[in-house]
Amino acid sequence: MLALERRNLILEKLQAEKRVVVSELSQLYDVSEETIRRDLDKLEKEGLAIKSYGGAVINEDVSIDLPFNVRKNQNVTGKQKMAELAASLVKDGDHIFLDASTTAVFVAKALKEKERLTVITNSMEILLELADVSGWNIISTGGVMKEGYLAFLGSKTDESIRSYYVDKVIFSCKALDLEWGIMESQEAFGSTKRAMIGSGRKRILVVDSSKFDQTAFSVAGSMKEVDIIVTDKEPTERWKKHFEKFNVKYLYPV
Repeated sequence: MLALERRNLILEKLQAEKRVVVSELSQLYDVSEETIRRDLDKLEKEGLAIKSYGGAVINEDVSIDLPFNVRKNQNVTGKQKMAELAASLVKDGDHIFLDASTTAVFVAKALKEKERLTVITNSMEILLELADVSGWNIISTGGVMKEGYLAFLGSKTDESIRSYYVDKVIFSCKALDLEWGIMESQEAFGSTKRAMIGSGRKRILVVDSSKFDQTAFSVAGSMKEVDIIVTDKEPTERWKKHFEKFNVKYLYPV
């Protein structure tokens, strides 16, 4: 097993259990305790864990970005249900944007029964997911590949996005705040989301309930720029009133 694979497994375990113990990890992955300590040192330097006596605890800071391969395994059931709802809003022949979120990957999978779609995306994972679909027009934005995210970002990406105008923009976000709106942990992601939001007729935000009442570094958009919110649980009354204030339709599994 490669060190990166092992660290991702440790991180998944931290996400699930909030704490890990060096001796247990050593036995689980059949490596020395010193090797595990180096793994935990690396995770701490990346801001993903906080070392403690004999092990480590998860860093609960919402601004920290987990690796893509870890994030895509979180709340899988919720993402699948949200993806099905989002896919139901897409018609055969639509032109759509899909962002580079893990949620959008689930949407891409849910869309495969549709016909004649044009999909524009800055996600390498989505490009690979849709590589075997026939009869569609798949367009990559290009740009600079962001290490660890499987995403194309940067000025060339944003320029490419702005050269299109689509029927529907389907995207997610890092955090959603009543005052600040749609937020991302990094400016590059926020810039790309803003470009997408400005280049579509209908904007569909697909975001799970854990992102509500959270903030992050970069503002990507405001609620008045969203047409439909798709989430995994019924919103609170406070959020329902907020959506209604901006005439935003909200959908969730029942």
